[in-house]
Amino acid sequence: MKILVINAGSSTLKSSLYQFPDQKLLWESTVDWMRSQIVVKSFNGAISKEIVSSSTQLETLSHLLSTIWQGDTAIVADPNEIEAIGHRVVHGGQKYSQPTRITQQVKDEIAQLSSLAPIHNPANLNGIEIAQKIFGGKVPQYAVFDTAFHSSLPDEASIYPGPYAWQEKGIRRYGFHGISHQYCADRSAQILNKNLDSLRLIICHLGNGCSLSAVRNACSIDTTMGFTPLDGLMMGTRCGSVDPGILLYLLQQENYTCEQLDQELNYQSGLKGISGISSDLREILSEIQKGNSRAKLALDIYIHRLRSCIGAMLASLGGLDALVFTAGVGENSPLVRSLACDGFKFLGLEINHQLNENKPFDQDISDVNSKIRVLVIHTQEDLAIAKSCYCLQSENLT
Repeated sequence: MKILVINAGSSTLKSSLYQFPDQKLLWESTVDWMRSQIVVKSFNGAISKEIVSSSTQLETLSHLLSTIWQGDTAIVADPNEIEAIGHRVVHGGQKYSQPTRITQQVKDEIAQLSSLAPIHNPANLNGIEIAQKIFGGKVPQYAVFDTAFHSSLPDEASIYPGPYAWQEKGIRRYGFHGISHQYCADRSAQILNKNLDSLRLIICHLGNGCSLSAVRNACSIDTTMGFTPLDGLMMGTRCGSVDPGILLYLLQQENYTCEQLDQELNYQSGLKGISGISSDLREILSEIQKGNSRAKLALDIYIHRLRSCIGAMLASLGGLDALVFTAGVGENSPLVRSLACDGFKFLGLEINHQLNENKPFDQDISDVNSKIRVLVIHTQEDLAIAKSCYCLQSENLT
């Protein structure tokens, strides 16, 4: 069975094609809307790069998908060989705690939830609608929700200490990056050769968006992102947790509009806001080497908030078997991993600095004598989405 995965974001559109049941990656592509660039890779070794020439996302995605069955990167004879399509959807609200076949009702509810994930849900929905225009109704499509893994949060972790009426309005902690957190939890158990039910894990998903999860008994019991993806850790352009009194002050005393607040909190804060340089940690580290004090301050705040939130997850778990790093920064920044771990040496956590420096994907980088294991895992959200689709499609065929 061949399953296409479409991960439509606000700045990129990533797609991949998997063969099941052997879980083989056949083809993958990335459209970078900011750089107007398309990159396509096929398992036969063919790679193509080109500039986005189409004026619409529909035309771009249609052209992109055609490379699966046309040209040097072609790996299927006919588009009808694709039997299911899976989509990452960031916010599923309280209703969607499982992967779900997409209907008009599901699309309408994803749209309604856009107010809770305004950067993500509209882009996800756009990917769904474009795929439906390309493939029609012949190929079943499934939504896999980032919030689903965190639906196991206990009430004390998910309910905010405001008026109880908030909970009745659906205002609660949902958590995000759940597809990545679940994949990394399962992969951690494989690497450690232990049953996931027996492990206490803290998973650090550190990319442009950042979140932590505390995993016990194979379930998420705490996480840093909340009602929206704006809560928790300092991120690339998002502020993470701030005193809500600041927002009242800006509204009442500085005459901010809601639109100004949204712009600053989501797009002008975090690493970009403090450094004044970029949301890209690589650029900030480069500036630190040049003596840029604001770049250094941005990194210091980032590490302080990361350590603080890891400490909170520790308290929720009551102990720790493994600390896991994943996503763009988590997988590729030895410095961030080292600085984060330095704060927990008092627990007997020690990393092997040589392993830490050597691109240690899917490895244990802790010292042999460390009381807590430290893992670096290359998250594969697309594979996790494809697995969910394969299970659902197999059930529908039986």
